Formats: sequence, C-alpha cells, structure tokens
Amino acid sequence: MRVRGWVTGERRARAAATLAALVAGAVPLAALPSPARAAGAAASAGAPVCQVRDGRLTEISGMVATDDGYVVVNDGADDEARLRIFFLDRHCAVTRTVSYPSRPRDTEDLALGRDGTIWVADTGDNDRNRETIALWRLAPGADRPVLYRMTYPDNPHDAEALLLDAAGQPLIVTKGGSGTVVLYAPATALKQGATTPLASVGKVVLPSTTTSNPFSFLGRGVVTGAANDPDGHRVVLRSYADAFEYDVSGGDVVAALTGGTPRVTPLPDEPQGESITYSRDGRSLLTVSESADQPAGSRPTILRYPVAAATTAASPHPAEPTTAPPPSTTAARPAAQAAGIGGGRAWPLAAGAGTLLALVAVAGVLWRRHTDRR
Repeated sequence: MRVRGWVTGERRARAAATLAALVAGAVPLAALPSPARAAGAAASAGAPVCQVRDGRLTEISGMVATDDGYVVVNDGADDEARLRIFFLDRHCAVTRTVSYPSRPRDTEDLALGRDGTIWVADTGDNDRNRETIALWRLAPGADRPVLYRMTYPDNPHDAEALLLDAAGQPLIVTKGGSGTVVLYAPATALKQGATTPLASVGKVVLPSTTTSNPFSFLGRGVVTGAANDPDGHRVVLRSYADAFEYDVSGGDVVAALTGGTPRVTPLPDEPQGESITYSRDGRSLLTVSESADQPAGSRPTILRYPVAAATTAASPHPAEPTTAPPPSTTAARPAAQAAGIGGGRAWPLAAGAGTLLALVAVAGVLWRRHTDRR
C-alpha cells in the first residue's frame, strides 16, 4: 500500500527525514553496527526482468510467479478497473483479469498453492479499525474467487503479507513497525459465509540492518510481503529494505519463522517495495514496487535477486528472461553478520529517553496533521 497509515505523499518523506535526523543526531556513529552498515552500502540493485506497462497497475502490492508469467494485485485502489486479479505473461503484459464478486477493502499480498490455487490477502488496515479481514481463494481455472472472512482474537492489525503452511492453509503476517511481527492462522476450518476466528501462533523478530531505503529505519522494521518457495523448503519475508529467508524443516513454517535464523538479502532503494515471490526455478527472489507516487513516467519493474546457492533447489521449470545481467556480488548474508550485533536493535537504548520522547512528539504531530487532512 501507499504508506497512508503513517503519512502520505510529501508528508511521508518529511516524516522519515525528520525522524531519521533525530535518531542520527542522538546516536553516535560508533554505536551503529558497522558490519551491517558496510554491507548495506555495498548492496547491489536487482536485475530488471520486465516492466509492467498497463496503466491500471500502479499500486502493485502482491505478486506470485507462475509457470507462464506472473499474477499481481493492487492494494486498496479507488478505481474499479484496478480492483482485479491480473495475470501477466513472462514479459509483464496483461493477458487476462479476474473480477471480485464484491468489493475488496485492501488487497495486499498473494500466495500460490502447490495445486495452483491463488490466495489473495484482503488484510490491509491502515487505521486498524476493521472488524473482519478477508481472504479470496481462486481455484485453478476458475473465473470467480470465493470469499472467506476472519477476525483477530485481540484487536485489529494491519497485515500485508501472506504465507501458506504445509497443508496449504493461510498464515497471515502483520506489518509490525518496530521489527517484531505476529503470525496468525485460522483457528478452525475456513467456511464460506461464516467468520473464522484467527489464533496467534508466534512472533518473528526481524534482524537489524542498515540497508538504504526511502523510509530510513522505519522501512527496515516492517513486513510488506512474503512468499513460499515452489518446493516448500524456504519462506521469505520482506521489508521496504531487505528480504529475510528462512529454511523450513518438516513443512513447519511457523517453527522456521519463530525459531530460525534468516539469511538477509538487501533490496536497496526500491521505490516502495511491497511484493516478493520466488522464481519458479527457486533460484531467485523476484520483487516489484508500487509506482503511484513516483516521478512521471515511472513504471513498475520486476527485479531479480539471486538466493544463496546453498539453498537453491533444482527445478524443471524454465527461468524468467532478464533484460540485464544479474548482479555479481549480491549474495544472501547470515543474519548475525547483517545485524553486526547479533540481530539486536540497539538504537533505542543508545538514543536515550530524550530521543524517544522527541520521536513520540513528532509522530503525534504528524499523525494529527494526517488525520486533520483526511
């Protein structure tokens, strides 16, 4: 989504710049994790795969790769023509669309089942006031998705990431904001026409990095997308800055996320990166950014990042064409190396109580201005 839950347009950029300046002024450079800073500075951009030229696709929030192309969705678009499931060929041209039988609220991510089922996460909630969230399920070959409603056991959450467990059941990942996100799974079987309760099944603490991104440290502490690899052996979460890849043992995705140590692949300076998926051969991570708030003429471009060779599984699926050679130095790094200080988040302690109070004050002013203009 566009970061409407924090600030919008120019206010978003001013918020990130102001808060980053406060932290930079309070934290000595020596206190920052230098290995992560150096690695982030050297991170390579992704290799372009193809460019999406359809004018309806300016707010791409979710993507999956298929054998013959890609499937994408926009986030909570106002234009009816954008509220569809879009199927693209391997050159990013739209080949067909599927409409929703009713209006979705805020579609944020996609997941692809082993049988070809497409799940759409209608889980965005910037203001955290939705009584229910939803999943849309599109069976292989179908032209009408089925709606399932769910409710959180505690309070509303903004969620932009969706995974599937070994049984093909959905796992919702909240967006978070401070580097910790919560996993929710249906407590009972999903049933059309009913509201299914969700249960909290674990928390994930993201490693700390210093990868450059448009939202500074704010962009490193949120989860904006997720994906399962085609063979079920890995899952990945992404922020606005990095991809965090976890190995899955015995099909237990929750255990991998809550107890595993991820490899970190920097995704530096993507304009507003919210989507991630694995290529069908499992050798690459593919991402795409929104382009709605970018300079005139900007178009969403699918980018390729190689995954670590040690976890790349052979696959009979063909690789996607590329229009540029892959980066030569981008490699997944162990989380401890990426964090520099064992994955801990040290800046709140180093900044001290004064900086925290200043951050709260600035955030309050920005939020008040934001809500006054809505």
